[in-house]
Amino acid sequence: MGYTKEDILRIAKEENVRFIRLQFTDLLGTIKNVEIPLSQLEKALDNKMMFDGSSIEGYVRIEESDMYLYPDLDTWLIYPWVTEDRIARLICDIYMPDGTPFAGDPRGILKRNLKLAEAMGFTSMNVGPEPEFFLFKNDEKGNPTLELNDQGGYFDLAPTDLGENCRREIVLTLEQMGFEIEASHHEVAPGQHEIDFKYADAIKAADQIQTFKLVVKTIARKHNLHATFMPKPLFGVNGSGMHCHQSLFNEQGNAFYDENDKLGLSQTARQYMAGILKHARAFAAITNPTVNSYKRLVPGYEAPCYVAWSASNRSPMIRIPASRGVSTRVEVRNPDPAANPYLALAVMLRAGLDGIENQARLPEPTDRNIYIMTEEERIQEGIPSLPMSLKEALDELIASDVICDALGDHAVAHFFELKEIEWDMYRTQVHQWERDQYMTLY
Repeated sequence: MGYTKEDILRIAKEENVRFIRLQFTDLLGTIKNVEIPLSQLEKALDNKMMFDGSSIEGYVRIEESDMYLYPDLDTWLIYPWVTEDRIARLICDIYMPDGTPFAGDPRGILKRNLKLAEAMGFTSMNVGPEPEFFLFKNDEKGNPTLELNDQGGYFDLAPTDLGENCRREIVLTLEQMGFEIEASHHEVAPGQHEIDFKYADAIKAADQIQTFKLVVKTIARKHNLHATFMPKPLFGVNGSGMHCHQSLFNEQGNAFYDENDKLGLSQTARQYMAGILKHARAFAAITNPTVNSYKRLVPGYEAPCYVAWSASNRSPMIRIPASRGVSTRVEVRNPDPAANPYLALAVMLRAGLDGIENQARLPEPTDRNIYIMTEEERIQEGIPSLPMSLKEALDELIASDVICDALGDHAVAHFFELKEIEWDMYRTQVHQWERDQYMTLY
C-alpha cells in the first residue's frame, strides 16, 4: 500500500490505536510479537526497538542476544476485532546491532533467495497458498476437545456444515484486513475447512499465511471452537495440507507460460518443476516439519506420497492447474500448514531455481493413479516416495547442499537440532497404540 512513517503515525492517532504489535516469526514458524504502547510507535518506525533474541527458538545464544526489529511499513494493519483501545500490527525483519540482517530470520531467508531469483532475471515469485484447518469444540474450561464441530463433507453446507457461521465470520474479518477471498468451503473430512485467498508475491503471501492463521484461531475462539493447523489430528480421515500454487515472472510476464507448447508450459516451468522433484525429499523436512506431518503423507487420503507430476492427475506431488496465460502455474501439493511459510517458500524456490540453472530435465508426466500402482511399477516408472518419517526427512535435508545453502548455516544447524530433539522425544515415548496392541498380547 506504500505507507510512509507519517501515514502510520497519522492513521494510528485517527483510529484510536493504543497498542502496536511488532510481529515476527521464529524458526519453527510460530508467530511472536513485542507489544508497545502508541507512545513508542515513532521509535519503532525508526528501527530502534530492541528485543532479546536468545529467548526465541532458533535465534541466538544468550551472550549475543540483542537484536533489532525493523518494521515493514507496508504490513501496517489494524485488528478489526478490537473496537476500543485498538491494536495494530507491523511485521518486522530482524537485524543485528551492527545493522546487518540476522541470518536466522525466516523472512530474511526468503528475501535472500528471492534476490537470487532476481539475479537470474525473475522479477517476482507469485504464490497462492491453500491452508486447510480443523475446528474442534472447546470444553467448559475453554480447552480443545477431540469433538468435531460438524460431520460435514466436501462442499457441504448448513445444517450439515455447522462451521459455516464461524467460517463466514473468518472470511468477513479477512476481507476487512485487505484479503481478497476467492473461495470458502467445507473440506473432505468432518470438521475440516479451507479458505482460499488471492495469490501475491512470495513475501506478502507468507505474511498473509501467518495473518490467516492468527485470524482463524482468534475467530474460532469467539465461537467456542479450537482451530488447528495440525496436519493430521485424526486417524482415518484426510489430513490438512497447504498446497502452494507458484509461478515466476520476468520483464516479459509469466515465465511459466509458452503458448506454443502443447501443455502451455515454458522450458523454464519444466526446469523449475524438475528442480522441485529433484530436491523434494531434501526439502520435505521444511515443508512437512513435524512428526505428525508424515501421518498425512500416506496413501488413501488424497495427500501426495510420491515424487511425480501431472497436468491432470491429483495423486502426484505436482499438479498443473488448467488456467493458462498469466495464470499458468505449478501446484506443489505436499506442504502442510505446520510449515514455516517463509522457509517453505524459500526452499521450494531454491529447488526450482537450481533446476533452471542446471537445465534439469523434467521426467514424463504420471497420468495414472499412483496409489494403485505396485511398488515394482513405481520403481519401473522412476517414481520415488517422499520421506516416511521426520527422521528420514532430516537425513535427506542435511545431505543436500542446495537446500542447506538456501537456508543458511545458522538456520540449518538450529532447525536440525530442534527437530532431532522432537524426533527423539517421539521415538522414546510410549503411545496409546502400543498399549492397545501389546498390553494383553504379551
